[in-house]
Amino acid sequence: MIRWLYERMLRNSLTVFPRHLCFMISEQDMVDAPEKIVEVTAWCVELGIGGITFHISSRDQAKIQASLPFIRRIASLAQLRLHYNDHREEMGRGPVVEVAIGKSGREEITECIREMAKEGIPPEKVNEDQIESRLTFRYVPDLVIKTGGQHLTDFLIWQSVYSELFFSDVNWKYFRRIDFLRALRDFQSRERRFGG
Repeated sequence: MIRWLYERMLRNSLTVFPRHLCFMISEQDMVDAPEKIVEVTAWCVELGIGGITFHISSRDQAKIQASLPFIRRIASLAQLRLHYNDHREEMGRGPVVEVAIGKSGREEITECIREMAKEGIPPEKVNEDQIESRLTFRYVPDLVIKTGGQHLTDFLIWQSVYSELFFSDVNWKYFRRIDFLRALRDFQSRERRFGG
């Protein structure tokens, strides 16, 4: 009862929300709690967060195979864009939820450079706009949440340079709505400087 009241108080105190939110979770997180991704998506949709990304760091994507049916359930709540191996699936309607499995920011930037080289763009013409126009993920998350207290991955290294970061000591499996609301409260209390 007390937790429910506290959760309600937290929710009512929120007036500023990230436009785009990114969760960084591990392969083991997905194995341990594959249903959590649908639950967290529902929280985001309920609050009206328009852009949501889940990055699942994975070296052995075969371990994620059993989690794919859970990930695809997101399409019942939102528009799912699933990036898995070299495939991309899109299904559902509503706010966009990107799920990127095993994707690397270094690889993404390396691919941008390869594309520019193939197009014969001279070095003096290479600029931020040239790179940004070739990125696979063309958005800037306002908030990146990492559960379990581990280090961040290199996903969105270009895009998240000015993102706010929130590290939760709570493992993904035990991540509750109250923990999510606390992360949003922390985001709301920060004065964003965008590198200034």
